[in-house]
Amino acid sequence: MRAYFKIFDFKQQVDYKNEILSGLTVALALIPEAVAFALIAGLSPLTGLYAAFTIGLITSVFGGRPGMISGATGAVAVVIVALAKSHGVEYIFAAVVLAGVIQMLAGFLRLGKFIRLVPHPVMFGFVNGLAIVIFMSQLVQFKTTNENGVMHWMTGSSLYLMVGLVLLTMLIIWGLPKLTKMVPSSLVAILVISAIVIGFNIDTRTVGDIASIKGGFPPFHIADVPFSFETLKIIFPYALIVAGVGLIESLLTLNLVDEITQTRGRGNKEAVAQGAANVVTGFFSGMGGCAMIGQSLINISSGARARLSGIVASVMLLVFIMYGSSLIERLPMAALTGVMVMVAIGTFEWASISMVGKMPRHDIFVGILVAAITVLLHNLALAVLIGVIISALVFAWENAKRIRARKYVDDQGIKHYEIFGPLFFGSITAFNEKFELLNDPDEVIIDFKESRVVDMSAIEALNKLTERYHAAGKQLHLRHLSDDCRLLLKNAEDIIEVNLLEDPHYKLVVDKV
Repeated sequence: MRAYFKIFDFKQQVDYKNEILSGLTVALALIPEAVAFALIAGLSPLTGLYAAFTIGLITSVFGGRPGMISGATGAVAVVIVALAKSHGVEYIFAAVVLAGVIQMLAGFLRLGKFIRLVPHPVMFGFVNGLAIVIFMSQLVQFKTTNENGVMHWMTGSSLYLMVGLVLLTMLIIWGLPKLTKMVPSSLVAILVISAIVIGFNIDTRTVGDIASIKGGFPPFHIADVPFSFETLKIIFPYALIVAGVGLIESLLTLNLVDEITQTRGRGNKEAVAQGAANVVTGFFSGMGGCAMIGQSLINISSGARARLSGIVASVMLLVFIMYGSSLIERLPMAALTGVMVMVAIGTFEWASISMVGKMPRHDIFVGILVAAITVLLHNLALAVLIGVIISALVFAWENAKRIRARKYVDDQGIKHYEIFGPLFFGSITAFNEKFELLNDPDEVIIDFKESRVVDMSAIEALNKLTERYHAAGKQLHLRHLSDDCRLLLKNAEDIIEVNLLEDPHYKLVVDKV
């Protein structure tokens, strides 16, 4: 339990300048995203901003991955939009609190370790799909609304101006690190473009055109819903999906940041922190959320590696809401769009393109499928789950083909079948085809020294095989079975021969909290 409450690593060297400037950059980039996600869910912009503040602050302090940014996300927004429309915002707050409790339970039960079951092709597909989603989400900034409320693409000077400002932002982000890394290039780009737009009074879309961000400190509020079983029936399905989506996206983001920084985060600790953050935000008028891969990459690429950057981002976001809304609302969306486009370019695994034709076809298929589901459905959790399931089925099929048997008859006339490869539901058919019941002698030994009986299907196959030999009047010995398999076999106790000294014992690697 001590691991959950060990917050800061005081041995870590912290670059305070990078942490503070990175946090400021993230705070500026958080505003339009939090507002947009709240509007997607059909909620007030402040519910998204309050969620970004509370979730960001709590996970930055207590989370398992320093430098990772959390807040209101689109993955959560698309889940709760139906509940918001059918029952209203109060049920959203209740569902978010319940989702947080589920996430905390998952962390305390150490379920975060199961993220290691996500194969690399799924990670490639997840990252590439997310990069495309981030890029496509910025295209709306190149559209405008006519007098009838219909959106259409910009034309003429407004389009050229928007494209020019976005390209200038991207040029600064790309070029400045080649000259100096004293300050985050994303922050410099935002400030330069803002100075140009404000100084020359250029007419272009600003943050204030999306929605007002003016507000106070997040108010404490207990969801005004009946405390009954009927309410639980309404919110539980949404809470379960929010918890699952949040954990999957957060742990995948944690893995990605681990790869970039060559360090290791703590998945279970992050799950507990995400849960606690959602519980708190549900009581402080927030819409819920999880880790934000785009903002996390902005933070990491700006040089942040410690908890301070996330704390600064959250606190500065609240300062902007309470005191700086009039200034922040003047920031041009072109600058923030340019930042996010560069994040999308940096997120995409360009090396995965060169792997086509060099890696197994099923891995390429899984990666493309996960990316396609992510882009088309905007459901990251579903994409990852489908990718894991397909990868597992492919793994089972490939291992099913690996079972082999070496056959020989010894000097005493006993026939031996030495089995190689795992025996499980997928390899049972191939396993049964190895035996020649009619031609075998009266005594047969099946040796499992180089094999492993994996599941109940395999055990049932052994039961049926022993019964077939017994019915034929022949004696069958099963040798070198492990203890767990031997105890589960039925109706074969009298004809099993086990070498206790050579019985294999299988142990699980236990992950730390």
